[in-house]
Amino acid sequence: MSKAKKTVWWVVGVVVVVGLVWWGIARNNASANMVKIGAMLPLTGDAAVYGEPMDNVLHLAANEINAQGGINGKPIELLVEDSKCDGTDAANAAQKLINVDNVQVIIGGLCSGESLAAVPIAQQAKVFLFSGGSSSPKLTSSSLYFARDYPSDSAQGKVLADAAWNTKHWKSVAVVQEQTDYAVGVYGAFNDEFQSLGGKIFNQSFPTGATDVRSMLTDLKSQNPDALFIITQTPQETDRVIEQLQELKWTPPLLVDDVIAGDPATLKANANILEGALTAEFGVDPTNQKFEHLLSAYKAQYGSDVPYQSYEQTMYDAVYLLADGIRTVGYNGTALAQWSRTVSNWSGATGMITILPSGDPASGHRLEMIHNGVAQPVQ
Repeated sequence: MSKAKKTVWWVVGVVVVVGLVWWGIARNNASANMVKIGAMLPLTGDAAVYGEPMDNVLHLAANEINAQGGINGKPIELLVEDSKCDGTDAANAAQKLINVDNVQVIIGGLCSGESLAAVPIAQQAKVFLFSGGSSSPKLTSSSLYFARDYPSDSAQGKVLADAAWNTKHWKSVAVVQEQTDYAVGVYGAFNDEFQSLGGKIFNQSFPTGATDVRSMLTDLKSQNPDALFIITQTPQETDRVIEQLQELKWTPPLLVDDVIAGDPATLKANANILEGALTAEFGVDPTNQKFEHLLSAYKAQYGSDVPYQSYEQTMYDAVYLLADGIRTVGYNGTALAQWSRTVSNWSGATGMITILPSGDPASGHRLEMIHNGVAQPVQ
């Protein structure tokens, strides 16, 4: 290579290095002037049906806060990682947000398995993990560095067990349950309460993606239970169970979990078989002005109605709640974790939020019945 060419390549190399240095400085300066909030959501896989609209809601809330001046004059930078409703992917997402993006707070996970996997990582790094959807009872008092504004499934299971025994006077209930942390939590709470009242449980569980649950349903049917409780985590699994239930021409009284009750498409598509089914949800208040605003703002921004409203309202509130926390105690994971336990009667789209010392919200599930494809409160 000639001396002239070597000189040209040397100059190019210097320019590239200088450019990268300036890019790094500019990026760091930009980040220093923003408040970084991490988020873990299932953006691919079966649970993406929940994660995608939640991503919209988080950005909607962050953009609204930024339009109002941000947090202490700094805009929110929302960093979202795909946790796929899977513990391993959630752990990887948490590690990336903590060790690469250097966040002090993460919204997530949605699925209980995501949060259960991420809690030890967040605790070790002293990063605050705040969930708007994880409901496993195992997360209650799991760590100072975890809290949530969506209630534990211990409340859901207890409400349904009490209704099954005391209102419906069912003495035995069959359960067909997906093998996920969420479903296990719902089943465990229901089973403990129903058996303590004197009821009998017949349980069958299946792995996510199982194509055939007929043999399990057939076995449960042979026990002649008073009712059947369906506990699934995604619409795909719900549809599969209901389809095979109909193929067996088995029409028992039903109980269903809040994932099924919160999916308008599932309720509409299976209105006949779900008519009269009992469920328990963390409900919405249509008269709440902040909830009304969420509905209208989402429709204006994304051109569709808010799906899975009981989850979307808690995700929306999570951004605003954390913004208030950062304004109050600063951008520090430990300070935010401690502050979260002082939250009392905070007004959000979900209503008045109080976080207990356990990290759980004080509010819980309400009994509902499905009628004409809609889950309605039981008065």
